[in-house]
Amino acid sequence: MSAALLGWSLLLAQVMLGAGMLCACWRAVRGPRAQDRVVGLDTLYINGMLLLLTFGIRSGTVLYFEAALVIALLGFVSTAALAKFLMRGEVIE
Repeated sequence: MSAALLGWSLLLAQVMLGAGMLCACWRAVRGPRAQDRVVGLDTLYINGMLLLLTFGIRSGTVLYFEAALVIALLGFVSTAALAKFLMRGEVIE
């Protein structure tokens, strides 16, 4: 694979992930129910994590991969906490 093809494909992936983040922000702000807002936030952190991964591939720096791992862990925990709150009304029993 040539470097030019990799560069263009990473740029296209970053543009698409940015568009996905805009759509997720729209869903998080304008969601008619709380469940829609949680799904929008979940999609937002996943797209942000993937955007960091593409930045890491493009720059060749390991720091972006570590930041994406932290975002993935915190996003999963926050999604689980929000789902539990919506189901039972409390997070800690």
